[in-house]
Amino acid sequence: MTTVTASRSPWSATAGPPQFDLPPSLEAGSPPEARGLTRDAVRMMVARRGDLSLVHATFSELPRFLADGDLVVVNTSGTLAASVPAADSGLSVHLSTQLPAGLWTVELRDGDGPWLTASAGDAVALPAGGRVTLLAPYAAHPAGVRLWVATVDLPEPLHRYLAVHGSPIRYGYVQGEWPIAMYQNVYATEPGSAEMPSAGRPFTTDVVARLVARGVAVAPIVLHTGVASPEASEPPYPEQFRVPASTAHRVNDTRREGGRVVAVGTTVVRALETVVDGHGVVAPGSGWTETVITPDREVRSVDGLLTGWHEPEASHLAMLEAVAGRELLERSYAAALEEGYLWHEFGDVHLILP
Repeated sequence: MTTVTASRSPWSATAGPPQFDLPPSLEAGSPPEARGLTRDAVRMMVARRGDLSLVHATFSELPRFLADGDLVVVNTSGTLAASVPAADSGLSVHLSTQLPAGLWTVELRDGDGPWLTASAGDAVALPAGGRVTLLAPYAAHPAGVRLWVATVDLPEPLHRYLAVHGSPIRYGYVQGEWPIAMYQNVYATEPGSAEMPSAGRPFTTDVVARLVARGVAVAPIVLHTGVASPEASEPPYPEQFRVPASTAHRVNDTRREGGRVVAVGTTVVRALETVVDGHGVVAPGSGWTETVITPDREVRSVDGLLTGWHEPEASHLAMLEAVAGRELLERSYAAALEEGYLWHEFGDVHLILP
């Protein structure tokens, strides 16, 4: 564990989401297990708002940075094998979000390559007689329509079908195919996310046990993620969530008693901020959240955030700035780039504390 001092900021001077260059060498192309590490051996930078300090550590040291009376809130949504190849072409269909009335939002991809434009009424044949039919645009992208409302007709129940014919959604920086187990968090209980809520990936049963032994409580929410919103001009889409009454009570009790509430992932922040009132009191709730968190919107439900390293111009950077403040975020990302931290779902993590 070392304390570091960041130098020049990587951000451009433009307004809006920070922009920086991410070298391909810092894109984690394989799980840490394939790189000779355990899940909890990835690097973790600890950044504190109070004094703008930065510390290099490993994720296994997480209990050292939390204290008796703190609360860690995790997203127990499990990852679906949501990428299904077309039966008669090189296309793949990404199942993003299951909507009411049996509909889905879907994305068409050129295999593991870029997303493709399409038209209403287009149909894609899937293995074993499955079929996806595009009905209408779900949301417009600056370059066209990326997500579609669609019917998904399968010859058997969803989870059984995906277990045979689906695979985890992966992007060009991932080298090789990895089993769905590599995309699951150890505490996942309810399948439903198109992409892994990846901030929680480094957790192991040992880390959880040491947190509890230290007096740190762990509480769940559920937020089923859709496919990522890759650009600043494309804000997060509505997502289905649930904050149990027990978790709402724990959050409120923790803050009332002087503890810190630390969210594991931007999904947790989004869910809790959906049900928090103007006085910082969290209520239980479920449904669909359209909450978008930016620096102009005060974060009331959490004190800290464990997250991955986000791509240049990603919409999540606005949420990070709301939690950390611009100056600390600049220092953190400058240090991460200088010290070779790894990005994406198989990469390193960033712990932001008061």
